[in-house]
Amino acid sequence: MSQISALTALELRDALHRAEISAREASEHYLARIQELNPGLGSFVTITAERALDAATRADEHLAAGGPLGMLHGMPLAYKDLLDVAGVVTGYGTAALEPAIAPRDSPLVATLTRAGAISLGKTQVPEFGLSSHSENDVSPPARNPLNRALSAGGSSGGEAAAVAAGMLPFGPGNDGGGSVRIPASACGLIGLKPTLGTIPSDVLDGRVDSFGAPRLTVSGPLARTARDAALLLDAMIDPSRETTLEALSGGAIESLRGLRIGISTLSPFASLYEIRLAPEAHAALAAGIKALGARGHYLEEAEIFYDTAYPEIFSTVWTSGLAAAPIPAGREEKLGTLARSFRERARARERNTSLAAALRLREIAADMRTQWGHYDVVLTPAMAHTPPEIGFYTGQDADTDYMRQCQYTPFTSMVNVSGLPAITVPTFTTAEGLSMGVQMIGRAGSELQLLALAAQISEM
Repeated sequence: MSQISALTALELRDALHRAEISAREASEHYLARIQELNPGLGSFVTITAERALDAATRADEHLAAGGPLGMLHGMPLAYKDLLDVAGVVTGYGTAALEPAIAPRDSPLVATLTRAGAISLGKTQVPEFGLSSHSENDVSPPARNPLNRALSAGGSSGGEAAAVAAGMLPFGPGNDGGGSVRIPASACGLIGLKPTLGTIPSDVLDGRVDSFGAPRLTVSGPLARTARDAALLLDAMIDPSRETTLEALSGGAIESLRGLRIGISTLSPFASLYEIRLAPEAHAALAAGIKALGARGHYLEEAEIFYDTAYPEIFSTVWTSGLAAAPIPAGREEKLGTLARSFRERARARERNTSLAAALRLREIAADMRTQWGHYDVVLTPAMAHTPPEIGFYTGQDADTDYMRQCQYTPFTSMVNVSGLPAITVPTFTTAEGLSMGVQMIGRAGSELQLLALAAQISEM
């Protein structure tokens, strides 16, 4: 039992399938880890121990009866407190809404439950998932397991901290501007943002938002290894097929050579903010270049130019949805500084302004895809500097908060705009034990290739 959390997610899944470990043993082990570690890390805002153990017992009985096993039979995981789990409170990280018990599962939760996963609870997020940290006004912040004084990133920060600390074997996140890749980088994990539409539940409401802008948010795995990420990705796409994992295990890693990789440190936010890469970011990028070169890929400086209107257009699109947020009368004052300020601006904005920004962002997205398409992969630093301290963002006015987020994460939101896949992978450990890494942006549908590249880097 003491060794369960030392297993990779894939090893644990296989042991559960072979009945070497029972689903109840796995859930009990991780719940004990949560009880021990969560008070100091703030990863979980809700722990559903009794529900989890009941589900684990049913999973064991199903296995004993010889029933067919789901891809994630008995696997413990958790969900961000932005997703509904039937019978469990959803808080959205805000004091402006009364926490409500969800009547049904969100589509992704339903998919992973069909795959056999067992939920242990809900993890910490920033208010409405808006920020690159996981701090709010209703519960303790998610702290970085590598240094508890520092941010775990966001908005999937509680999920990332739980995986990195061994409270979960892996975790599903979602990414609207970097919300999987940012906390993965901060906590030393692999984080994959798939192509828009790769995971069917992401596009049930279409591929554009209510203003016609590209839909930004997709679901993606946070994991310690590329194979673990592939297993969870497959379950999120189709619980009946291990397509990506089988390809990785079938030689996709060893056979991948000769890609043309364009290296870029240019950010579309540079037209508005000073984007400065810390020495640790340069070191991580250099390590990534060296590792990919050693695997037989061709690396060169990329010629990329970004529309100088990007910061304004992205901010308009990113905040437009706040105008329609269902905040009850009299509770606006309970919103945090960032959400309140940006909601006020969104509500004061003419609809035609949001419609025009949506159209312009689609044009910018097409231009990005064209430019990046000159390369098989575009390589950037993952983050511009090491994770900041808790309170680095939230102690500021809204504009300073937002600027600091853009300066820490200058390479992430553009990928959401493009709809393309990207992965962050650790490449460098600082003298203080912090993790830094690189981001690789692929062509549409290239999740397997990105996972193979991540494995090539991390398994050297």
